[in-house]
Amino acid sequence: MSRVGKIIRKIPSGVTVEIKNGNLIVNGPKGKLSLALHPRVTVAQQDGSLTVSVVDETDKKDRALWGTFSSLLENLLEGVTNGFKKELEINGVGFKVAMKGKDLALEVGYSHPVVFAAPEGISFKVEKNLITIEGIDKHLVGETAAQIRKIRKPEPYKGKGIKYVDEVIQRKAGKTAAKTAK
Repeated sequence: MSRVGKIIRKIPSGVTVEIKNGNLIVNGPKGKLSLALHPRVTVAQQDGSLTVSVVDETDKKDRALWGTFSSLLENLLEGVTNGFKKELEINGVGFKVAMKGKDLALEVGYSHPVVFAAPEGISFKVEKNLITIEGIDKHLVGETAAQIRKIRKPEPYKGKGIKYVDEVIQRKAGKTAAKTAK
């Protein structure tokens, strides 16, 4: 029995859920999201709540699908009501970021500024060296943050680069530390 899968998800006020043709469509105050359901997964709506079930609760693959789709359903409900956000921090001398329309212009040590185009459904906010990525799709917000971080990953010696705000960079000692240790 999947512990995550058997959780009954309450539909928040102001949110409508439609299930048709193997698709789950969720409308809320922030927007509209849809999810294609696996053939072995069914979602039932009753009395303002959603339950996820699978064909065979004892099958290992079905239990995995059960928990996965239950979590995806929770993310859809959270996204259309509150949305998701990730914050990135830029560290380094001369490293800066600015908005260029809806896109980001990053100056992170290359000979040219790197322009990162905002995907559909994603918005950016910039304050000094912080980038805030907001959207209703959790996967898209996380993927966009990862793509921006990939432009200049933080390096282990001085910590220069783009990192998540809550990320801890493991620092390495430089060459001078190796000479004094002998």
